[in-house]
Amino acid sequence: MEEENQNTSQENTQPTEIKGVPNWEEKLKENEKTAVSVQPSAEGFEQNFVEENPTIATPPTQREPGGFWFFVLLLAFCVSALCGVYLTVHPGAACHVKKSGSTVVSTSSKSKSGEGIAWIKVRGVIAEEDSANSWGRPTGASYISKRIREAAKDERIKAIVLDINSPGGTVASVQDIYSEILKAKEQGKKVVALFRDVAASGAFYIAMAADQIVAEPGTITGSVGVIMQAGNVVGLFDKLGIKVTPITSGKYKDIGSAYRPMTEEEKALLQDMVNDTYSQFLEAVKTGRPNVKVVDLTEYTDGRVFTGQRAFELGFIDKLGGEETARALAGELAGLKDPKIISKKGDGLRELIFSFGSNMESKNLSKQLESISTPRVSYLWVF
Repeated sequence: MEEENQNTSQENTQPTEIKGVPNWEEKLKENEKTAVSVQPSAEGFEQNFVEENPTIATPPTQREPGGFWFFVLLLAFCVSALCGVYLTVHPGAACHVKKSGSTVVSTSSKSKSGEGIAWIKVRGVIAEEDSANSWGRPTGASYISKRIREAAKDERIKAIVLDINSPGGTVASVQDIYSEILKAKEQGKKVVALFRDVAASGAFYIAMAADQIVAEPGTITGSVGVIMQAGNVVGLFDKLGIKVTPITSGKYKDIGSAYRPMTEEEKALLQDMVNDTYSQFLEAVKTGRPNVKVVDLTEYTDGRVFTGQRAFELGFIDKLGGEETARALAGELAGLKDPKIISKKGDGLRELIFSFGSNMESKNLSKQLESISTPRVSYLWVF
């Protein structure tokens, strides 16, 4: 009886199997085994997915940087840079280019290209360049003097044309160029000065060393005189509550200071210096223009400006005209029938390179304050 009850209880604990429906526990185990055995890899899944979906394009593989075209561009840049450096330090052979009726000869100093004239430009205020500025186009007084010295040493160059468009400049810089012109003439070079829009004060001074002067009728020239500008910021500093206390070794050490009023005694001393500098200018005009009448020399050297037409009538210039007139006159003085303008190829390339940086030049606040606070004696036309 007990055995029958035990058998009956065991039958009741076993899961009831319905006809036509398999045991769910066994079915679950079979499904797990099947899933583990047939689970595809990632690559297989991707391949099957692409095969089942042929319309979906396979994404392109990512290219590494530094491809063929990048290498070509880099190579071209390196070659062009090396060529630029080579042309700068070693100018090439001579080439002839016709321009405005004259021949511009670009050649190295070692080439033999016949005799000709040097064309040297004087632009802007004549002064020494700021040594802190390494990007500006080289146009300072020292650079102009260097060009004149090089032309004077070149045996092919028989004449020099100074192409001037300047309101003047500082006394020492102007006199330096003036002296170099005289030295070039001592070496047998003929010098012609060409006045453009403006050739006043210091620009007029350096032209006094030339053999002949050419200007347009409407050129502004003259302004024979000296100016000394001393700024004063006392009123501004008083409003800001700023005081400057100089400690000097003598009472005139800070003469012309912008931080205090100038005394009458100091003004007299500076006026005497200006008068002495003016006498040097006047002497240069008398020496360079001996045919000017004394009465005209006295009247027109008081700082006034006048036109090229008036300067021609007074004898301060020799001919009215422009670039071609100056070139022909230089050739005539040097005995050249068809004067060629000789220049160095390296100079043109250098000016091209530095012209990009010249547009970026600007004065910072310290430079502006320095220009205000530092007195300057100048052969300069200001208005």
